[in-house]
Amino acid sequence: MPDRLGPALTAPIVDRLVIVGLGLIGSSFARAARRMNVARTVVAADASPSVRARVAELGFADVVAPDLASAAEGADMVVLCVPVGACGIVAEQMAGSLRPGAIISDVGSVKGSVVAQVQPHLPEGVHFVPAHPVAGTEHSGPDAGFATLFAGRWAILTPPEGTDPAATERVRAVWEAFGSNVEVMTPAHHDLVLAITSHVPHLIAYNIVGTAADLEEVTQSEVIKFSAGGFRDFTRIAASDPTMWRDVFLNNKDAVLEMLGRFSEDLTALQRAIRWGDGETLFNLFTRTRAIRRGIIELGQETAEPDFGRRKPEA
Repeated sequence: MPDRLGPALTAPIVDRLVIVGLGLIGSSFARAARRMNVARTVVAADASPSVRARVAELGFADVVAPDLASAAEGADMVVLCVPVGACGIVAEQMAGSLRPGAIISDVGSVKGSVVAQVQPHLPEGVHFVPAHPVAGTEHSGPDAGFATLFAGRWAILTPPEGTDPAATERVRAVWEAFGSNVEVMTPAHHDLVLAITSHVPHLIAYNIVGTAADLEEVTQSEVIKFSAGGFRDFTRIAASDPTMWRDVFLNNKDAVLEMLGRFSEDLTALQRAIRWGDGETLFNLFTRTRAIRRGIIELGQETAEPDFGRRKPEA
């Protein structure tokens, strides 16, 4: 797992790159674009005046636009780094400023809903290539980003049917410049896969931390004081951006509910094994899941080192 980027590109892939939403992912995208010479001009746009002011102070964008319409003028590529529930509103607001040939992308962890929200607002000749970098930390805001966030991680592209292959390849080239491994799949398949690998685990983390906090016989100070590694990991996940995750669950509810149903059935089977002292069932499950963990490490998506992918190595 590389923790550093390679040499910068000799020629930019994009002339005017617009990033809408400068939280963890958006600010990391901007920093990586600057570091790797992906764009001649990096334009930052955000609805929050305080965020725009902070981006200007940090200096990782060439231009901080006052509004979406002016940001999108002349853009070659626009990347939406806003909560998935806001993508349609953003697309509608900037649609009149988009020129033919421009590419619109995003970074949301739900794809079917984003396609349904964004595509109706795009003018003729504007290409839409949704994307999802499978990377992040529990931190948020423009100060949280770092250029190496995407290095060695997966970026999933989900171009709708009929998308210009050249536009998809251009978006692929950007992510590969950031050091990402790129996979292409349909929006529906993406949402099913991410429901079990990301969305349901986050929901479980939010739930178990909330349960621990609600236990009347265990004070909050004792929960914190005696937290073992497993609970600490749950609290890290449960500290993620509330707005982003609210929108994820509301916009991927069908796949999440399907996976929650499967999870509930499996949990019931485990409950039965514990009640009846079925140690063989428990041992076999724990052995199988241990092998999955080792497989994730072998694929380079985790290491044995602490805080993998969570520590901010550099600005």
